[in-house]
Amino acid sequence: MRMNLPDIPEEDFANGLRVEALSTANWSQFTRLFGPKGACANCWCMYFRRSKSDFEEGKTDDGNKEAMKALVWNNQPTGIICFYEDMPIAWCAFAPRTDFDKLKRSRVHKPIDEEPVWSIPCMFIDKAYRRLGVSVALLKGVIEYAKANGIHIIEAYPTIPTQDKLPDAFAWIGLYKSFERAGFEIVDRSSKHRPMVRFYTDRL
Repeated sequence: MRMNLPDIPEEDFANGLRVEALSTANWSQFTRLFGPKGACANCWCMYFRRSKSDFEEGKTDDGNKEAMKALVWNNQPTGIICFYEDMPIAWCAFAPRTDFDKLKRSRVHKPIDEEPVWSIPCMFIDKAYRRLGVSVALLKGVIEYAKANGIHIIEAYPTIPTQDKLPDAFAWIGLYKSFERAGFEIVDRSSKHRPMVRFYTDRL
């Protein structure tokens, strides 16, 4: 449910957002954001982390939710929550690339070097807060978090839509234009419509 937003420009709204890494302290706000469907079809942001069989099995009986919770309770990096005031409104997975099983096996987005990389494989924004600049603000928040925690390379694999309006269901990997606006640059075009992009925090 969308809160009543003040009549302010989109840029000012985005500047008022804040981010936090997912932890045991804000787990309840994470589950509030994802809702009973686990963001989408009981995913709970485990699609990139689990094998296909484990992920599909985890869609029932809260399997994927419990798998994510176990990571959080073991102090493993999982992602970043974006808040508007006290309302959780957006999320992106953010952890070392090696933590994401599907990236390890990807034939398209193979590592381009041996540098330690943290990846953003997917994003989720509450439907009520889409098209307000939240994704760019969230990405900028991730950059600041990375700088503060000694993370030098942020990598992602967003989509470049082939049509003017991309259905929300297909935007979960992130839109390239959002990453571009946040300062990311294309480093590999093996996939024409899903380039690999990076942000180097130590080049600021």
